[in-house]
Amino acid sequence: MIIVTTNEVPGYRIDAVLGEVMGMTVRSANIGANFVASFRSIGGGEVTEYTKLVYESRQEVMHRMVQEAQRRGGNAVVGMRFDTGEIAASFSEVCAYGTAVVVSPIPAGQPGATAQSAHQAQVAPPAAQQPGGHGHPQDAAPDQPAWR
Repeated sequence: MIIVTTNEVPGYRIDAVLGEVMGMTVRSANIGANFVASFRSIGGGEVTEYTKLVYESRQEVMHRMVQEAQRRGGNAVVGMRFDTGEIAASFSEVCAYGTAVVVSPIPAGQPGATAQSAHQAQVAPPAAQQPGGHGHPQDAAPDQPAWR
């Protein structure tokens, strides 16, 4: 799965736009982490207990967003962003969102090709030859992603 914060993937053509996808979680630190963090805040510096919580939250929402994109038949997410918020005083909401798309690599020698896309175009069969038929997500078997 290709995930980019840009609206395009260099070297790849967007063949289909599948819509917005997101992953979300609401977390709170456990009482032990809150206790240790309160002492750490007195001395200043990084509060590693909260850094770990935020890092794990971001990994979880990215995973959920990717799963949603795959369920829709996408092989990339463009325009990916994180959003965070606070619920009450002790809960943090973390969201990852973007647009699920189907991309195909631009072969070498064509305008817009990159070294990565040229290599990918050589090793990946054209969409029309992939299982599912003509390269359209709706042609795939219901339990199989159309794009790999």
